[in-house]
Amino acid sequence: MTMASNLINKYVWLVDTIYRKRKISFEELNCLWQDNDISEGAELSKRTFHKWRVAVEELFGLVIENENKGEYRYFIQNESAVSSGGLRSWILNTLTVSNLLQGCKGIKERIMLEDIPSGQQYLSPIIEAMKENRMLSMTYKGYYSCEPSTYVVEPYCVKLFKQRWYMVARKTDTGGMRIYSLDRIISLHKENDRFAYPKDFDPEEFFYGCFGVIACDGTKVETVELQVTEDQANYIRSLPLHESQKEIYRCEAYSVFRYSVRPTYDFMQEVLSHGADVEVLAPIWFRQQVADVAGDMWKIYKGDNDDKKQEEKL
Repeated sequence: MTMASNLINKYVWLVDTIYRKRKISFEELNCLWQDNDISEGAELSKRTFHKWRVAVEELFGLVIENENKGEYRYFIQNESAVSSGGLRSWILNTLTVSNLLQGCKGIKERIMLEDIPSGQQYLSPIIEAMKENRMLSMTYKGYYSCEPSTYVVEPYCVKLFKQRWYMVARKTDTGGMRIYSLDRIISLHKENDRFAYPKDFDPEEFFYGCFGVIACDGTKVETVELQVTEDQANYIRSLPLHESQKEIYRCEAYSVFRYSVRPTYDFMQEVLSHGADVEVLAPIWFRQQVADVAGDMWKIYKGDNDDKKQEEKL
């Protein structure tokens, strides 16, 4: 581990510890620090602690303040910035998990991670190109393409969805906007040519109402209502399907959730993944679309059911 990454791990530990404790004295902090594998048993001096406070504010924009009374406990003044989502929250969460795993080397075979082709090896050159507004020459093979294609694109933004990275870019030959999955990139390199990043492009606006990364198919934002069985509703309450989720009705048997979302293919797939526990109430066209897919699935498996009945007769 490099000295720089080691320092960042220490800053993240400091933020995570104070955030979880809400308020903590320096003495308590020092005890927890010595119990952590990162410290290697060494004490945390006040001079080092105050250096880390400054670094945390510079790196993450988080202000660690002191009560200046009583036990003189420390707290994160703008702690809502840690839990409000966005890039800062994602970085802190990722590094916190990394710290935790580093301290579990003795039981690493008992910690199981998911192997996902995220394409993150291309993330660094894409971000560098975005910073410099440089074009990218890319060889790409889409999920439904027979052969790879090579073209030049202007990278506008990147998005993480379900542990996969995606890039929004404009194709220079057609002028069209497309979303590329980084794990489908075969090769990538920066061009010398630069492009003018459009002042009217807003990534938040581009993905407004999206469930995932389907944003270019023309689907408009609509009010979607789902009826969910009570058992499954507990799961959806704790892990909302979309940031706009609101529970508008609840009884012993089921709940109704309302969303302001684009009912795209990926959202339909998410609804179908919950099986009979989730029913689309509105809009009617989306309900019919889900019903048609469910009907096609029934046709596939209906033969198995008929064979079973025939065997029972015999």
